Amino acid sequence: MDLGVRWKLHGDGRTPAPGAVVRPDERLSWPRTFGLGAQHVVAMFGASFVAPVLMGLDPNLAIMMSGVATAIFLLATRGRVPSYLGCSLSFVGVAAVIRAQGGSSATVTGAVLVVGAALFLVGLAVQKFGARIIHAAMPPIVTGAVVMLIGFNLAPVTASTYWPQDQWTALLVMLFTGLAVVCLRGFWSRIAIFLGLIFGYAISWVFDQVFGKIHSADASGKVVDHWRLDLSAVGNADWIGLPSFHGPSFEWSAILVALPVVIALIAENAGHVKAVGEMTGDNLDDKLGTAISADGAASVLSTAVGGPPNTTYSENIGVMAATRVYSTAAYWAAACFALLFGLCPKFGAVVAAIPGGVLGGITVILYGMIGLLGAQIWINAKVDLRNPLNLVPAAAGIIIGVGGVSLKFTDTFQLSGIALGTIVVITGYHVLRAFAPPHLKSQEPLLDSGTSTYDAEGAAEDAAGKERQGERER
Repeated sequence: MDLGVRWKLHGDGRTPAPGAVVRPDERLSWPRTFGLGAQHVVAMFGASFVAPVLMGLDPNLAIMMSGVATAIFLLATRGRVPSYLGCSLSFVGVAAVIRAQGGSSATVTGAVLVVGAALFLVGLAVQKFGARIIHAAMPPIVTGAVVMLIGFNLAPVTASTYWPQDQWTALLVMLFTGLAVVCLRGFWSRIAIFLGLIFGYAISWVFDQVFGKIHSADASGKVVDHWRLDLSAVGNADWIGLPSFHGPSFEWSAILVALPVVIALIAENAGHVKAVGEMTGDNLDDKLGTAISADGAASVLSTAVGGPPNTTYSENIGVMAATRVYSTAAYWAAACFALLFGLCPKFGAVVAAIPGGVLGGITVILYGMIGLLGAQIWINAKVDLRNPLNLVPAAAGIIIGVGGVSLKFTDTFQLSGIALGTIVVITGYHVLRAFAPPHLKSQEPLLDSGTSTYDAEGAAEDAAGKERQGERER
């Protein structure tokens, strides 16, 4: 059985031709592949390390389980969907609410485990009935809006967390990375993000030596005097150490708080598969259900041992967009690195020491790339934004998702950000479509063509119908 763990060498394995794309079933030389894998780990590390800390969970376990989850995902999708599964930020608010109710770490992971199980079942339904049911709910206007709000929803993380820690370093890193992406050639342009991080480390060290400590917000948000590059934790960390495991605990009140997040996870997975398909030029509709199920299964496994839930990582979409390397071999390398980081606190401490200003400069580019992939979906699908049926729900949902608008139902339950924005886009589009006059909804088909036999037959009937209509017009 083909599990997608064999790759063809792309060209000479060294320097792809200008504009060439390294496809999922291809790879560069192993040293370059492992370098790209390391870049993917660095791209996801900030969020995957911060999110479990905010949720009160062990970050080393989160990193280790993200490697396991990525391996599960790649095996399940047989190497056709390049993706890294890292700790989901969608649950940070949920964890805060559960803990405010007196819940423990076991309560948090138990509630999230149920969400993972629900996501797994949704994936099975998509596998059985085809991608058509996802496309029926999420046509291009909806999918593009969801991808856009997922990307731009990350903007406040840069603006309020990373950039203020060292604005001048962030600016220099942004400029260096942008120049590297555009001006460097061959393999060097494909690891521009990684080069930007190395440059950021170096410039932060130089600034510390020349200007001393900086008076700004630190990683916790407190305005204090601190070193830009603080490696003290590296010396104190052990070389080898197991993370902290614990079992889940199930409470209905916590489960009900967490369940709505499954909507965001479905949207994130659908948006990721759609975005990867757009970038690689492959029709991945037949892998959508598998991707959703794999994410759900990986989240169940992670939370069962005390780790956080996982989701397809938008940060790594940005890396792929910048490097144009979609090889799943790089993701296998990233999964191996994550396992090592999870078992080696010292390596984790090195990556965790990335200065906030450096992350600010990097994420300005990465997060923007993610959001603009949504616009690319609209362009490729020829979505007409002059049509108010398309414009209104997308506009409302994006502002809600980007601005973090909240809708409070009770003292313990509210929807906000990505989840609320996604609901507004999906329900808004279909409700408006139900009441819209015929001339507004006749220009865009509700369903994309899928890959099942049923879809193929439907496409053939549509083509035949158009041909008959053309004959009548002639």
